[in-house]
Amino acid sequence: MADPAGPPDSASTQGGSDDHLRERLVEPHTLLSGGFLTVRRDVVALPDGTRATREFIEHPGAVAVVPILDDQRLVLVRQHRYPVDRVLLEFPAGKLDRGESTLACAMRELAEETGYTAAEWAFGGEIVNAAAYSTESLWIWFARGLTAGQTRLDTGEFVETVVCTETELHELDRAGQLPDVKTIIGLHWLTAWRSGSREISFASTAQAIAHAAGSAATSRL
Repeated sequence: MADPAGPPDSASTQGGSDDHLRERLVEPHTLLSGGFLTVRRDVVALPDGTRATREFIEHPGAVAVVPILDDQRLVLVRQHRYPVDRVLLEFPAGKLDRGESTLACAMRELAEETGYTAAEWAFGGEIVNAAAYSTESLWIWFARGLTAGQTRLDTGEFVETVVCTETELHELDRAGQLPDVKTIIGLHWLTAWRSGSREISFASTAQAIAHAAGSAATSRL
């Protein structure tokens, strides 16, 4: 289990140098600084030496949680997403606060949106949400040994908690009624783990926190 400090360098994970593919910053330009998003239009140097512009959004990153009840059903939320004007069924998720580890964010979002706390945690992996136009990475955690409690929704947040089986979610996915990408990926990772084709290692909350703290300290060295 790991709680990464940030996304790894692609050359280090794929082997060799990617200089023949890399675009390099020449001139940064900020178009808009919002509440937590920044819109940029940068001038970059392409691998062949020519220049181009890249418009993108700077995002602090986010975390999603796959909460597993003792009877193996899954806890999700329904909420309206204004940009797409749809009510979506999703695993609990939220953006990282400054200086917050992905595990701390996962624990906070699970409690705030659903009221549940978890006795055990497992890190699933990182996905790059929209690499063509956003810096956002999203880290997926799995939680089990759940204890119910009171939700602590943010002001202006309206969320409905629901419980579904794994089979029900796959049926929704096949019917095109589960469009949220983090939820689809979390579901398929869960199914792969249960079938033995993907490794996910759970640890107690205390062990997970200690491991996350150790990973953060190592990343600063």
